[in-house]
Amino acid sequence: MTIRHASPDAIESPYAWARLVVSLLIMTIGSSGMYTITVVLPQIENEFSVSRGDASLPYMLTMIGFGLGSVLMGRFADMFGIFRTIIFGAVCLGGGYWMAGAAQSLLAFSLAQALLIGLGAAGSFTPLVADTSQWFYRHRGIAVAICMSGNYLAGTLWPPVVQHFIDSAGWRLTYQGTGLFCLVSMLALSWMCRLRPPVSSTGLKTHSDGPMRRFAREAASSNPARPLGFSPAALQTLLCIAGVACCVAMAMPQVHIVAYCMDLGFGAARGAEMLSLMLGLGIISRLGSGWISDHIGGLRTLLLGSALQGIALCMFLAGNGLVSLYVISGMFGLFQGGIVPAYALVVREYFSPREAGARVGVVLMATLFGMALGGWMSGVIYDASGSYKAAFINGIGWNLLNASIMMMLIYRARRGLQRTEGLAQA
Repeated sequence: MTIRHASPDAIESPYAWARLVVSLLIMTIGSSGMYTITVVLPQIENEFSVSRGDASLPYMLTMIGFGLGSVLMGRFADMFGIFRTIIFGAVCLGGGYWMAGAAQSLLAFSLAQALLIGLGAAGSFTPLVADTSQWFYRHRGIAVAICMSGNYLAGTLWPPVVQHFIDSAGWRLTYQGTGLFCLVSMLALSWMCRLRPPVSSTGLKTHSDGPMRRFAREAASSNPARPLGFSPAALQTLLCIAGVACCVAMAMPQVHIVAYCMDLGFGAARGAEMLSLMLGLGIISRLGSGWISDHIGGLRTLLLGSALQGIALCMFLAGNGLVSLYVISGMFGLFQGGIVPAYALVVREYFSPREAGARVGVVLMATLFGMALGGWMSGVIYDASGSYKAAFINGIGWNLLNASIMMMLIYRARRGLQRTEGLAQA
């Protein structure tokens, strides 16, 4: 089949908005691979008679597969287009669910999660974000935010649905049924994405109308060859470290809230509801962060999200009642939902547009590694300490590292702008 490019007139056209809706649906379905494992964690622990740390290992491997798969699928999409990428991802996801549901050992289950489910889910994440950014110009920020909200919408919808079917049919049949649904629905929706983006699509540009805000002047004053005074590789490394740090902290409640509720005697269903609430409000946060980033920039949005996420983690230490956990879970969702999309904006603000796609993929991969490490590390800390208190404290420490990096980068951005403006006045 020959895949042709759309005309430049298709940018921000009704077709572009319809395609955005389809991309949102595909990401919502494909991202199930990130969340079903968190709901089934207690069943895996019992099924294979392993510790909480060992039961958390498949989640870590899934996120590693998702992270590496995001880079691989991004390159695949560049070569063959998003249409074929979605089809390939759907086949991997459906097959992975089926194999994981039939696994007779923790090793076989983990391999299916990492090599197929993680890779398949990646096909509906980074490639769709990059594709969406090429169909919009004036509304690119909100369009990307809407697309990425599919990841959190998946976290809202899938946990209670999966928990319901686990209670009624068992986790194995639930996994295999989920795989069949993902395969059929993603293949049907992929037909809308046959066209490739317009060849003349430009890179991300913001604040072209009216006076540039301070953060936009900071970005404009930064030399792409030496962004914020660093080499491009050094700045990307710092962003990757920050991404790992914030997502280690983020993973603690997201991965272990179901198990935490079971330990407190509230049951798995209450934990699944809290996870759904957390990620549902994360959608609001993710959309709102797009608007906030347009006013204060990616770096400041990251710092704000990191500070608020740290506050929520501290609140988890103090509240362990049922009502308080619902409230704190909701607040955590509102606080942290906009953090990951802001990394893509920072890359677009300070790196050369020709490098933005690859660098966005690498930084997002780092955030996924942070989720993987945080989910596994929290389980190991629980096994060693016998409670989740130490795991929450560990998350707070990583969160402080992220905030420290953001403050340093903001300081360098402000200093670079002052130097540029001083030279202009002279």
